[in-house]
Amino acid sequence: MPNTLTSEIKFTIELDENKVPEKLQWTAPDGGVNDEVAKAVMLSVWDSTAQESMRIDLWTKDMPVDEMKIFFHQTLVSMSETFERATGDKKMSDTMKDFCDYFAEKLELKK
Repeated sequence: MPNTLTSEIKFTIELDENKVPEKLQWTAPDGGVNDEVAKAVMLSVWDSTAQESMRIDLWTKDMPVDEMKIFFHQTLVSMSETFERATGDKKMSDTMKDFCDYFAEKLELKK
């Protein structure tokens, strides 16, 4: 039987009385992350049986809108890069990056 390794990523979410996130922390020992504070997290998990993506999107109530816009832009850029690595489809990845440039321009993120 081959040796396998286990890795864990943990999110801790502190909620207010209405179950709205007030504080997010995450730990990923293999990445050297220990109880780091975050303002937002987007997690997608592929359910291959149902052939659908399951998502968890959380952000703290004090996450500034301008930071959320930057967070979304950077997430979209990284998704286009991951798409190319995962599929080898450079043409579509470049199209996605064009959209990211448009997104940044419309939100006036580029200086």
